[in-house]
Amino acid sequence: MTQKNQTLGEFIIENQSNFKYSSGELSRLINSIRLAGKVVNYEVNKAGLVDIIGAAGDTNIQGEDQQKLDVYANEKFIQAMKNRNIVCGIASEEEDDFISINSQDERHQNKYVVLIDPLDGSSNIDVNVSVGTIFSVYRRVTPIGTPVQQEDFLQPGNRQVAAGYIIYGTSTMLVYTTGHGVNGFTLNPATGSYYLSHPNMKFPETGRIYSVNEGNYTHFPLGVKKYIKYCQEEEGDRPYTSRYIGSLVSDIHRNMIKGGIYLYPKSSKQSNGKLRLLYECNPMAFIIEQAGGKASDGFIRIMDIQPTELHQRVPFFGGSKKMVEKAEEFMRLHA
Repeated sequence: MTQKNQTLGEFIIENQSNFKYSSGELSRLINSIRLAGKVVNYEVNKAGLVDIIGAAGDTNIQGEDQQKLDVYANEKFIQAMKNRNIVCGIASEEEDDFISINSQDERHQNKYVVLIDPLDGSSNIDVNVSVGTIFSVYRRVTPIGTPVQQEDFLQPGNRQVAAGYIIYGTSTMLVYTTGHGVNGFTLNPATGSYYLSHPNMKFPETGRIYSVNEGNYTHFPLGVKKYIKYCQEEEGDRPYTSRYIGSLVSDIHRNMIKGGIYLYPKSSKQSNGKLRLLYECNPMAFIIEQAGGKASDGFIRIMDIQPTELHQRVPFFGGSKKMVEKAEEFMRLHA
């Protein structure tokens, strides 16, 4: 029986039996992410006071300028997971290729791989907008005792064993699922502990918020244009409210609490969309579905897509179930 004053550590221990591979490894993995999140949170919160914001002078594999905090967060999360000797491999938005990690005795005995976006929405830091960390966990598919391979990372989202995000905002929250619902924990900066603040989070079945970068409207497919016009019509409970932060974690978090849909479709400028399947869309889709929502690329379920490359991009429609279904209806009608 969960209680609101539970710490994250207490919650993990109490619910460990829900996880079918309950050897304690997943608990240690979540704990390592929790600790790295606290370190990154501290740096994010002082970003306006010290010379850590701004470009790091390099670009990541996506060709996007790396912010200094991107690099810092990437280092801290990788270091935390390496030090705890839990994972056999890590794939990050900031790294060209996956990182293979030996277990301490160099026998490659660890069973999990983690895919991570260390600091989603980091271009918003210098204007004081919430940013976040997104993570996804799989059991490896190659034999234990051998070095991790790319196929360990190129698994469809329906094989995830855990996923979550940390949102660094007016308060810092860690939200995660292991396939038994979604729970949110808020960091108490006075004690350094995360406390269960949002048990059993659920998307309202429908909502009145749509989140999309309407500046790209001209470039969107016809189905998306028609759906946006539908959202703006004065009929029934419409028009809906347009709310777009430009930080995936923040937009999804708000819509999960208030009810809404988030869209990042393909466009004439980005033929596959912008969001990455493995460390943005899949973990968010797992959380959305576990919270009673729906996530697709406009036609098929996100978590059923078979990945073909590490930094693969896909269109993304996620949120309250009825709103996503309505958007899909427009996509099919105007395909």
